Amino acid sequence: LLSLGTGTTSEFDKTYTAEETAKWGAIQWMLVIQRMTDAASSYMTDYYLSTVFQAQNSQKNYLRVQENALTGTTTEMDDASEANMESLVQVGENLLKKPASKDNPETYEEALKRFAKLLSDRKKLRANKASY
Repeated sequence: LLSLGTGTTSEFDKTYTAEETAKWGAIQWMLVIQRMTDAASSYMTDYYLSTVFQAQNSQKNYLRVQENALTGTTTEMDDASEANMESLVQVGENLLKKPASKDNPETYEEALKRFAKLLSDRKKLRANKASY
């Protein structure tokens, strides 16, 4: 299972100050709570799937690709400006160099190459079985 995330801003404690949030109204709180809920949902889905695959001794068959430290305009899903698209490309290129997980020392780039080979090998195996 290859799970592709859209990215999150999960460092909420570093994003907002107490002084700033003390002045917020209901609308501002609702927007931030929605982002927190979205991030929590993403984390819980990843945790659940990772746990299931580990329990089946198949953790190499699950890869979650997600940037959890988006900043600035890269967090805006409705910003399709050329500058933001270039920023998102840079985010993706930087993500490829990061470790795939705390438990997995391989980078995302290495993990994606391994995963692509695994999928290709399985497709070839199915094609060979189908030809008999």
